[in-house]
Amino acid sequence: MKGSRPEQASLSRDTDLRKTDDTRRVIEGMVDGLNDHRIGDIGEFFKESFRWMGNSGCGTKNGLQEFQKNWQQPFQAAFSDKVCIDEARLYMGEWAAAFGSQQAVHSGDFMGIPATGKKVEIRYMDFWKVVDGKIEDNWVMVDFPHVLAQLGKDVFDGEGWEAYDRGQRNPAQVS
Repeated sequence: MKGSRPEQASLSRDTDLRKTDDTRRVIEGMVDGLNDHRIGDIGEFFKESFRWMGNSGCGTKNGLQEFQKNWQQPFQAAFSDKVCIDEARLYMGEWAAAFGSQQAVHSGDFMGIPATGKKVEIRYMDFWKVVDGKIEDNWVMVDFPHVLAQLGKDVFDGEGWEAYDRGQRNPAQVS
């Protein structure tokens, strides 16, 4: 890239590394709370005004009540026996990140698909900002196309780029 460059990592530039252990405690407690399917008292870990910013299909939740009503409750209604398994966690000052999957049973309507009883893997990545002992912001990527594929729906209608991986498409031929 020639010329001036865009500013990078502005949100985490001034993180206070002395707060890393506090951030770790909040995130570990919150994950345990979600695995215990807590809703009513999950505010122990989140600011009332926290923002949950998801990818397309997940939406954005402004505040704890919106998160509970428009994410936690519908998610738990669609998927039972859910267990969150972080494969990796990183901590740096007020910041934390994780990726992993949730193992669950599709036991309720999900994006127009009635319950199938199938066990599904729900992959995700999370980035959290912890301020004064509570999560203030949460950037989230949930792999809903992967979940839907497990339930028999291809949201890419056969045009997913996995075809390149299998040699079914030649990138040189794409115009």
